[in-house]
Amino acid sequence: MNDSNSINVEAAFDMLLEEIETEIECLSQIGSGAFEDRNYEKAKEILDRVSNVTEFRAKVNSLYREWQSSFAEKEQPKPTDTHNERRNLGRLRRGLRTRENAYYQPILEALENFGGSAQMTDVLDYVFNKMRNILRDVDNEPLSSDPQMPRWRSTAQWARNSLVKDGLLLNNSPRGVWEISQSGRELLKKSKHIRPEK
Repeated sequence: MNDSNSINVEAAFDMLLEEIETEIECLSQIGSGAFEDRNYEKAKEILDRVSNVTEFRAKVNSLYREWQSSFAEKEQPKPTDTHNERRNLGRLRRGLRTRENAYYQPILEALENFGGSAQMTDVLDYVFNKMRNILRDVDNEPLSSDPQMPRWRSTAQWARNSLVKDGLLLNNSPRGVWEISQSGRELLKKSKHIRPEK
């Protein structure tokens, strides 16, 4: 497969996921406003829509993961400036964001190091420190939907959702707390066992 085409497909998935995430964020803000205005019927309607769009995002992410495992190159090449000038890919104009699945291992490691559960902010701090050398410029750019949030942080939070869906993190943890499941611990132990010695 042509490396350039593989990069283009991955960029398209990244753009689509980011657009869906932006839509979810916008809907959440509208729903929050409706709730504050005590328009509970509209707030519930928006909440249902957020739920549907979030499910749709999970389907797109599943297709992306299938693409990566079946069709994409195993090593993720960094796009060149020439490639980016030739083909403007919108929001991710300076390169692809770091893949969501690159966050899985650091999240699991963070939770294991914190004794199984931790506040989201502590996990994200750990993940950033672990990944800072592989994050790209585009990962550190702010989201258009939330100028205070760098893209990597949003991607890490979506990675957490995927880990919950896969049963590797618990879905019934208190708000703001991330917690590893037994399956997550087993996967982490296996991945450490098969990691080559340095």
